[in-house]
Amino acid sequence: MTDADDGLIDLLRALSALDYRFVTVTPETHRRVIERSPGRAARDLRDVFGWNRPFEEGLLPLPVRDALERSGMVSSEGGLPRSRVRIASVDGRLFLHSAFPTDEADSVFFGPDSYRYARFLAAELPRLASVRRLVDIGAGSGVGAIVAAAHLPGARLTATDINPLASRFARINARHSGVALETVESSSLDGVEGPVDLVIANPPFVIDPAGRLYRDGGDMHGARLSLDWALAAARRIEPGGTMLLYTGSAIVDGRDGLREALAGQVPGLGCSLRYSEIDPDIFGELLGGPGYEAVERVAAVGAVISKA
Repeated sequence: MTDADDGLIDLLRALSALDYRFVTVTPETHRRVIERSPGRAARDLRDVFGWNRPFEEGLLPLPVRDALERSGMVSSEGGLPRSRVRIASVDGRLFLHSAFPTDEADSVFFGPDSYRYARFLAAELPRLASVRRLVDIGAGSGVGAIVAAAHLPGARLTATDINPLASRFARINARHSGVALETVESSSLDGVEGPVDLVIANPPFVIDPAGRLYRDGGDMHGARLSLDWALAAARRIEPGGTMLLYTGSAIVDGRDGLREALAGQVPGLGCSLRYSEIDPDIFGELLGGPGYEAVERVAAVGAVISKA
């Protein structure tokens, strides 16, 4: 950990002591809320670290201001400082993620899918037998592994991500939550050594012409990465192991292409599939973008892949 990392950890501690809470919304909702009062300076900590508004320095309590300055995560907007990180809360835990808007190629995204992912894991993990090794693929801020830790006492936790900033934030978020988490720079399970009996993932599932790492899911209307990670996990997990996949899938003419692809390929890898829709209609604004001309809706889905 660097001095800047220590500053971010102290920032999380200071905000936790002040009982800071903020539910991070979709980029479209965030944009609409900000546009109601454009240019307005922050009035409280939620404005600073949630809505990401510029702020007067005197607004921040001294421990918060000192930690933010030491982290180096401050920019300027209209002559006022502005935090370069946002902080979300999930069941009392705080998570660092990137400032709004998340336009940078290495942005670390957090939003409604993070909350759905956490709920999906909390519902499925108690059904599993004892887990020795968990790998969270494309872990981003680390929300999956950190939430899972509460259900997996004694398990070794590994988070992979191709984005070094995501791995950095995941380590900081884990340390703040008291979770021992190792990180591996990898786009999938490559570089993860040893047996694995549980893989979890919340892959990017959007068609993104800009190719941003946290957002672009490839072809199949954005489902390619979800399919690839699921099949890689099905090949890798030990007998009796499980893969828990939360993602989004485009529905075309009433058909779920991801579901059909998984159902066609998972049995050949010695695994069974349980698949369900978690939310039938998410991110409706996507339908106005290129590549979605034939898509009638995007559903949030959960897949449980189990190896006999």
